[in-house]
Amino acid sequence: MKKKKTPRPLGSLMSDVCKKIGMTEAYEEYKTLQIWNEVVGEAIAKMTTVEKIKEGDLYVKVMNPSWRMELNFRKRDIVSKLNKAIGYEMIRTIIFK
Repeated sequence: MKKKKTPRPLGSLMSDVCKKIGMTEAYEEYKTLQIWNEVVGEAIAKMTTVEKIKEGDLYVKVMNPSWRMELNFRKRDIVSKLNKAIGYEMIRTIIFK
């Protein structure tokens, strides 16, 4: 009689599937987009929309110019927090537009 496997959350299965089919980087980028709100906090999350990651550059749309200026001052800190949450240096810079 075969042992029954314990059910696993879909999120952990997706990680394994992506690794097996060679899409680890795409999965890591997806995870980064998902943790943006958690890393930057509610106030910044309300004023921004993450658009994409391309070659280590994170593109973020900002709702108004004053917030864009403020976020440019905080860019290094946000990049550091994102990379720490991801677990490695994936984001080189953030481009606020």
